[in-house]
Amino acid sequence: MRIIYVTACLPFGSAEAFIVDEINELLRRHEVLIVPRSPKRPGPHGLELIPNSRHEGILSARVMVSATRMAMARPGRVAKSCGYLARSGSAGKLVRNAAVVPKALWLAQIASEWAADHIHCHWAGTTATMTLIASEICGVPWSLTAHRSDIVGNNLLTEKAANASMLRAISRDGKRMLVERGVKSDCITVLPIGVSVPERCDFTPPKKPIVLCPADLLAVKGHQYLIHAWRILRDRGIVAELWLAGQGELRSELQRLTDSLGLSAVIKFLGTVPHAELLEQYAKNVVSAVVLASIDLGGGCHEGIPVSLVEAMSYGIPVVATETGGIPELVRPQTGLLVPPCAPIALADAIQKLLLAPDFAKQLGCAGRRHILRTRDVVTVASTLESFFRSHSTAQTPSRKQIKYVKG
Repeated sequence: MRIIYVTACLPFGSAEAFIVDEINELLRRHEVLIVPRSPKRPGPHGLELIPNSRHEGILSARVMVSATRMAMARPGRVAKSCGYLARSGSAGKLVRNAAVVPKALWLAQIASEWAADHIHCHWAGTTATMTLIASEICGVPWSLTAHRSDIVGNNLLTEKAANASMLRAISRDGKRMLVERGVKSDCITVLPIGVSVPERCDFTPPKKPIVLCPADLLAVKGHQYLIHAWRILRDRGIVAELWLAGQGELRSELQRLTDSLGLSAVIKFLGTVPHAELLEQYAKNVVSAVVLASIDLGGGCHEGIPVSLVEAMSYGIPVVATETGGIPELVRPQTGLLVPPCAPIALADAIQKLLLAPDFAKQLGCAGRRHILRTRDVVTVASTLESFFRSHSTAQTPSRKQIKYVKG
């Protein structure tokens, strides 16, 4: 089977590391072509996927030439597919959707020339707009995975849900958000993002306590509460380092807070850490625990189910997280420690419990790993996707195969 995966930028950009395992697992079984909507510079995640990608700038010369040829070859289909734009709902959304139309026509040509059987896209915003239009033009069935911020954006969600062969939410909380925005419940499939679970792991709390927070430095991640929790731990005499792995708009502000609390010697800002390097730290027992201090900013701006927690748990590393968004679906009393959001004392208490009780930390980590094996192993997730793609492919809709492919 030939599957096109449409991403926002992967493997040309610093985001979307969380879908690398899913794509690699499908690549082991099928031909997969990755097409980023807005490619940037390569990496640092999924560099091995570059040979399996086709990338062009959103308005590059090649895109514009292909779009012109496709518009001339199939004017009726192009006009019909672009009719969705009129339902964008706001001038801002209309402009953003219109901007991806040339890339959508280019994608339609790529799907035709490559003889794709199915197109799947991540993100329900303009990435899905681009895929929807491409599918309408070339006749290849499509599906999409919605995450969180793209659901909040509500860009033609009901139209996309009605047109796609599958709308996948990665959590029950995501499904709830989609339903609140008018998507019918029976149109939504809940299927978590999967991770590659190591065959064996032997987590042992390291002698040098290091707690890792793998999260971009954004408001929703609540780093300031974690930094205040670290001051509480230091005042209690707990000697440990906090590593912040991620980049973002709040870096300068958080560094100033760290300095003002006298914590610059024990809190390290690592910047963006390549995905493989992060997993290597887990495998080598460098990290004592993984923590996320996420908060709810209102208006649906909160965590989905962070793959950063899933990956840590798959290595048997104990986790601490807050009761926001979809996190309680993943971290339960038996599989990790949950604390209220915006509560530095509760964060400090949970982290201290793990650092001072290594046997308990190891027991909790083992329980978390078993939970991931049961529910989020990428092999199982990819098998589910594979079955769905196969049942909604050009092979199952032979009339669509009769569309003449456009070369150019």
